[in-house]
Amino acid sequence: MHTTASDGRCTPTELVDRVVAAGITVMAVTDHDTTAAVADVQSHARARGIEAHAGIEITAVEDGRDIHMLGYFLNPAEPRLIEFLRVQRDTRVKRVQAIAARLAELGVPIDLQALLDKAERNVGRSIGRPQVARALQRAGHVADTKEAFDRFLSSDGPAFVSRPGSSPEVVIGIIHGAGGLASLAHPGRTRIDSRIKPLSLAGLDAIEVYHSDHDKETVERYHRMASELGLLMTGGSDFHGDPAHGIEPGTSTLPAAEWQRLNAARRRHVVE
Repeated sequence: MHTTASDGRCTPTELVDRVVAAGITVMAVTDHDTTAAVADVQSHARARGIEAHAGIEITAVEDGRDIHMLGYFLNPAEPRLIEFLRVQRDTRVKRVQAIAARLAELGVPIDLQALLDKAERNVGRSIGRPQVARALQRAGHVADTKEAFDRFLSSDGPAFVSRPGSSPEVVIGIIHGAGGLASLAHPGRTRIDSRIKPLSLAGLDAIEVYHSDHDKETVERYHRMASELGLLMTGGSDFHGDPAHGIEPGTSTLPAAEWQRLNAARRRHVVE
């Protein structure tokens, strides 16, 4: 689940309130390339009787495409993680600038300075394509963020810009170095099945088997793959609070038995 610290529309407090309303008892906030919302989410969650864990969604890059890696139970204050994420966010700003330039060439300009000013005011927070999509909507170029991605921002869209970045193996090491467990996010969307076994050999801890984009057949496929490779399983709704996304907290959750296995392994990479 995501907050305004990255590309979500809910503040940390609003996110926890939505989680409570959905009847969820255990959650993690997994903003893109930032842990800026973790402390606020955990504070509000404690007040509401919710168990909240530190998480993150880090963007790795391979062959010009983004591969999202989830980290759970990590230490947000780990120095190497902090520096790595600072570089990630700088790269995000440069990418947004390049996307905005392409949009201007296409005759659909956005107010880029407003996005950059907001990112500068909120230290530790990240920006990306979803914020660009909302800027396109505000400018009247599209009806909603889905149209923005469909017409301009998807990987085969005319305004798409790939970016440099670390490999999934490097990101796994960063997550482990911060004491966290590393999970491959929404594999049904990224479709890199041939890379999952090599990543497991490189230290991948889990696969996000349960995801709001995964139908029953997809869940079964990755459940079987996780079992065969001895990997843990993670799950979540990938909630952003975007009406065009249409996914609420609790839409996809991790079964209790898999949560217990995951929780039991939480200190696997913690250095005492």
